[in-house]
Amino acid sequence: MRDESRKTGYADSISFPGTETEIMEILKFCKNENRKVTIQGARTGITAGAVPQGGHILNLTSMNRIEGLRYDSENDVFYITVQPGVLLADLRKAILHKDFETDGWQEHSLKALEIMKNSGAYFFPPDPTETSASIGGMVACNASGARSYRYGPTRNYIEGLRVVLPDGSALSLRRGKHKANGHNFRLVADTGRVIEGKFPEYTIPDIKNASGYYIRKDMDLIDLFIGSEGTLGIITQIELRLIKEPSEIWGLMFFFNKEDFAIEFVKALRKNKSAKSHIKTNDGSGTAEFSPAAIEYFNGDALKLLMDQKETNAAFSNIPYVDKRFNSAVYVEIHGDNEDEAMESMGEALERAERCGGCEPDTWVADTPQLMENMKLFRHAVPEVVNLLVDQLRRNDPNITKLGTDMAVPDDMLEEVMQMYRADLNHEGFNSVMFGHIGDNHIHVNILPKSIEEYEKGKELYKKWAKRVLDSGGTVAAEHGIGKLKVDFLRMMYGQGGIDGMKSIRKTFDPDSKLNEGNLF
Repeated sequence: MRDESRKTGYADSISFPGTETEIMEILKFCKNENRKVTIQGARTGITAGAVPQGGHILNLTSMNRIEGLRYDSENDVFYITVQPGVLLADLRKAILHKDFETDGWQEHSLKALEIMKNSGAYFFPPDPTETSASIGGMVACNASGARSYRYGPTRNYIEGLRVVLPDGSALSLRRGKHKANGHNFRLVADTGRVIEGKFPEYTIPDIKNASGYYIRKDMDLIDLFIGSEGTLGIITQIELRLIKEPSEIWGLMFFFNKEDFAIEFVKALRKNKSAKSHIKTNDGSGTAEFSPAAIEYFNGDALKLLMDQKETNAAFSNIPYVDKRFNSAVYVEIHGDNEDEAMESMGEALERAERCGGCEPDTWVADTPQLMENMKLFRHAVPEVVNLLVDQLRRNDPNITKLGTDMAVPDDMLEEVMQMYRADLNHEGFNSVMFGHIGDNHIHVNILPKSIEEYEKGKELYKKWAKRVLDSGGTVAAEHGIGKLKVDFLRMMYGQGGIDGMKSIRKTFDPDSKLNEGNLF
């Protein structure tokens, strides 16, 4: 049994509950049998969070219903309630077409659906690369993706959770309803069980981050469970906030013949981010902000990897050709309320690119849904090829797992950390690629080891990088969480005192540490 990390595990038993009641019954059985429980969703994670270490697997893929809609007329906002096994791709499709399986829906949900059908387009912004991810898994690791540069991570769109605790009791959490008092917290389960304690006082970096429990003074307690990686309870129901979808979504791919030019372009895109550009709206007046939805990066090794696969692997033959003179690329996604606004933003991005060594004739423009789909295929091909090559490496040695960073740093450290990655990779002579969410200073460095010896050297290099990143105020996990593969990094980040504080929180909710053994700790 494995997930996308390529790490394997084993279990004594597995179940596929369809209801919250069945989950409670299974937990009682596991308690009587003294079995640990590993929670699984779609198994798209890359930190081995869903890989069991014995015991029982509680697989939530059968809990895949969209259960209802809610409309807030005062704020013109829709909320959608889903079970944890709903896949992101299926949710997007249902929202796009406003087509839902409504059996069992309550009257208020049916009325909200009628309002939605007569309204404009809405969407759920978080966009991990793997659209077959489950919503429960996205909540469990606070998933994000390319568009988090503008819209933020999954946490920003969670309004309600239903969580079953290991003893079979359940919590119903609504944003704004349950708050910590300083660092003290208190919750009451539906059985009357009182859960209370004190949060540790460690500091979470003020950057894109998915490392350990989210703790802040006077925090909303729903946020404790978002990103807790299944160590506090089992999420059985989720209410998501939808926002209005922009009418124009365009993608631009800029190419550069020097990586330093690409970095300068990223800095230029982020400069004066809140400054307004005057555009012609439909009525001939108005202003709009130049604020890209996504800023993504591909280094020369990533582009070469794609071109090699284009030539040798039929599955990637439709990838557009990239001239060999380019050794880096930056993808910029623009969201606009109308075509004029999108055109103005595109012009602004092109102007900034040309000041940094880019060239308009060499730029790819996707301004239709079909062209955008082709652009997404190119963007997503890099991690797909990496996964393919890792599987090939594992045929020679199954101990090799995916070896990729998930670190992010503050804005002023971007150039320094990029130079560090390049220098160390060149010194070691590793086959590697760098790509990812450079707008958030969040680059994935994937090493492709030729042997188990190189694999171990790569792990040591990652530890060196983690120390430097943490010294700069960064994080060891910006979007994928910790799982079972990065527990040493979490300890580096928060120290033993921080880890002990997190463990005390876990003991409060799960005294026997039954859930997702090996995750975080």
